[in-house]
Amino acid sequence: MITSRLRTLRDYIRWAVSRFHEHDLFFGHGADNAWDEARLLVLGAVHLPWEVADSYLDCMLEDDERVRLQHLLKRRIEERVPAAYLLGEAWFCGMSFIVDERVLVPRSPIGELIEKRFEPWLASEPARILDLCTGSGCIGIVAADVFPEAEVVLADLSFQALEVANQNIERHGLDGRVYTVQGDGFGGLPGQRFDLILSNPPYVDAEDFDDMPAEYHHEPELGLACGSDGLDLVRRMLAEAADHLTEKGLLIVEVGNSQVHVEALYPEVDFAWLEFERGGHGVFMLTAEQCRQHQELFKALV
Repeated sequence: MITSRLRTLRDYIRWAVSRFHEHDLFFGHGADNAWDEARLLVLGAVHLPWEVADSYLDCMLEDDERVRLQHLLKRRIEERVPAAYLLGEAWFCGMSFIVDERVLVPRSPIGELIEKRFEPWLASEPARILDLCTGSGCIGIVAADVFPEAEVVLADLSFQALEVANQNIERHGLDGRVYTVQGDGFGGLPGQRFDLILSNPPYVDAEDFDDMPAEYHHEPELGLACGSDGLDLVRRMLAEAADHLTEKGLLIVEVGNSQVHVEALYPEVDFAWLEFERGGHGVFMLTAEQCRQHQELFKALV
């Protein structure tokens, strides 16, 4: 499949870009174009950072490196496996996370909000943060890094996802104040309240799920699909959020393309739909007061 004339990192990146275009791959898991994806995969395969100086690209590869790289490129092209799964690593907000097919590849625009410390909406430093539907733990762990005094809970229904999240807690040395809880929605958190609840839950509606590129079908369906309108879990979260927020707490939830379903289902609710400089959409914010004000409505529509 790959000619023996490819010798340098630059050779392999160029070859990969051509083949990625030829086979019409989809880029949505850390890169949005063939060049960045190829560079990420080729350099990652030989344990070099993505931003390495271009002078490194003319380095010759050892035979074992070429064998490994050829295997990874073959899987990326023929099986459509996302590069992050092939490398076992993804980057989110400048931090490295262990990932595999037990969890989604980190990519939530909520990361941009964390980096900005949720200004201007967060009135004071949060003492307790919940990352609901945590997957790899990336959102909660980045939040723990930005708010070093906060206790952070990573909650998920999937035991397998929490195994990965626990690996990432250990990787970043956060065992003392970040921990995992297993449960369905808020089910594992009776009586607990938080100053900040962040969630990238499953929200893909049935139509979008059927139309997703092959790359996404390597991700756990439990982390993507959630009913005909994508809101089976979000409806329950909204109904219960008021019981888990402190008086001045905030709820921030990503629903992506299912924003249209949220707006249609709750026309009376003044959701704040947040904007992003680096791309992304379908993330709403509600205050604890709004969650209390509309709780009966939310409960009625579960």
